[in-house]
Amino acid sequence: MEEQKKKTPNTTITRNTADFSQQTGNIYETVAMLTKRANQIAINEKKELRKKIEEYTTSIETADEMFENREQIDLVRRYEQMPKPVLVATEEYLDHELEYRNPAKEDQRAKRMEEMEDLVIAEKEAQQ
Repeated sequence: MEEQKKKTPNTTITRNTADFSQQTGNIYETVAMLTKRANQIAINEKKELRKKIEEYTTSIETADEMFENREQIDLVRRYEQMPKPVLVATEEYLDHELEYRNPAKEDQRAKRMEEMEDLVIAEKEAQQ
């Protein structure tokens, strides 16, 4: 809850799909990346909510339990009103706050670079 200082809309917004393939070059990779980030956000929110609820769960008399239950309900309502993790991840992506890496593509690039270097070296040796 502390993480979300900027305003993220609680509802879905129609967006241009071309905006989603700019960083990755592929809309499907972007969707996969957003899914992973949304899962991370959801897990963090769950941990935070459980931690806060555990603060309220102590064995106290019945009169105090009603007051604590009301606080727990308010806490849960606040979390329910927060933007969905997918919306937060989408905003982070569009604001260029996410770092994108694809190890498979990085390996392919490294191989291509090595092949090109080998070709350049071979050409130089052939010219001499």
